[in-house]
Amino acid sequence: MALRSDKTVLITGLSGFTGAHLAHRLSEEGWRIVGLGARRLACEAEHLEADLNDTARLTEWIGQVKPTHVIHLAALAHVTGSDALSYYRVNVLGTESLLTALQDSGVALEKVIIASSANIYGNALKSPITEGSEPRPMNHYALSKLTMEALVGKWFSRFPILVTRPFNYTGPGQSEAFVFAKIVAAFARRQTELRLGNLDVSRDLSDVRYIAEAYARLLGCQAQGQFVNLCSGRSVSLMQVIDTMAELAGYRPQVQVDSAFVRADEVKELYGSPQRLYDLVGTIEVPELSETLRSMYECNLQASAT
Repeated sequence: MALRSDKTVLITGLSGFTGAHLAHRLSEEGWRIVGLGARRLACEAEHLEADLNDTARLTEWIGQVKPTHVIHLAALAHVTGSDALSYYRVNVLGTESLLTALQDSGVALEKVIIASSANIYGNALKSPITEGSEPRPMNHYALSKLTMEALVGKWFSRFPILVTRPFNYTGPGQSEAFVFAKIVAAFARRQTELRLGNLDVSRDLSDVRYIAEAYARLLGCQAQGQFVNLCSGRSVSLMQVIDTMAELAGYRPQVQVDSAFVRADEVKELYGSPQRLYDLVGTIEVPELSETLRSMYECNLQASAT
């Protein structure tokens, strides 16, 4: 595969779950990777640890590293557990700060991809959810992402921007703060009891490798000024995940509903259409649920053995 050393991609949130997988995917193609995040990865040519709202520092650094492409993943991502103001300071004002720094640095950009969230759809009235479905945000995280989208819209005329709306995805290395990773880790530890929140929920669940592939392909597409669902087109229930893990692990823990994990504003189902994504970059194969869960399970077992 031809190296892409003439292209530099700036990834914010690079050391996070998605950013690390994406960096690995792009480094295989020879991209020069520069990152903004909490810690430096081995594949980075340059790294900056800074507050997204420190516009002056971002501007100076961006002018030095001169990215040709940008993928903005950094965000306050947990649906619960943070004060409301933090979501807007990071997800809205932080994005505005980044875009201002990109403009003030004077770099020539071929593509800017900004990650929103499928949580903006809330409890959609029908499935599959398309990019034209009515937003129905159910919490401050979702509302901050929808507000960010409105803000980013004013930059469409200044940069070649695509805004992605990722649905749920999982994979090796995801924090146990996310329910699918929590379930897999519990099986790897062979817990006798698994305490969860709402069990009657289904998610459009894909693999982080699928998401990384989608971002890699979107970097090279010509489209701009659009919103794009990143989803598998399949709905997976929590009980399907538990059943699959029970088969993989050879045992089944007792599942208890813990009121501490039950959300009053729980979104019951998110099930999206990936058609626009496929129209832009071609069909992407979605790993089977059992394949994704097995990779996570084995990763957990290896980590516990070291």
